[in-house]
Amino acid sequence: MKFVARTEEDLINISKEFIDLMQEYNCFAFKGEMGAGKTTFISYLAKAMGIVDQVSSPTYGYVNEYESPYFGTIYHFDLYRIEDENEAYDIGIEEYIYDDNIILIEWAENIENLLPEDCVWVNITKNDQDGREIEVDI
Repeated sequence: MKFVARTEEDLINISKEFIDLMQEYNCFAFKGEMGAGKTTFISYLAKAMGIVDQVSSPTYGYVNEYESPYFGTIYHFDLYRIEDENEAYDIGIEEYIYDDNIILIEWAENIENLLPEDCVWVNITKNDQDGREIEVDI
């Protein structure tokens, strides 16, 4: 699946469509260069899940936890600073990944070998028209 987002309205609509995936999958790996819009898309996704808290990147704490009235506990990871998989083990990543809760992981390529086979990859790139392309690989 591929989406193009140029406006806030686009991000709202894409987030609503993306929610349908959360009925079947619980691990989502976000990939994209710095500034591509990973955290922005996740914040719109959180709103679509009914989360009222301010969503921000957990770069220094690695993980933020949110409560959705529809999906329960949501874990949002930012693994930009993870240099190897041992560091991920040190923060207990496997306990989150193999739980039934939804997990959204920015910079997931840093722990690619640890992710379950059914983890959904979401690649976000800037396009030439000052928008973003969001490609979902199931």
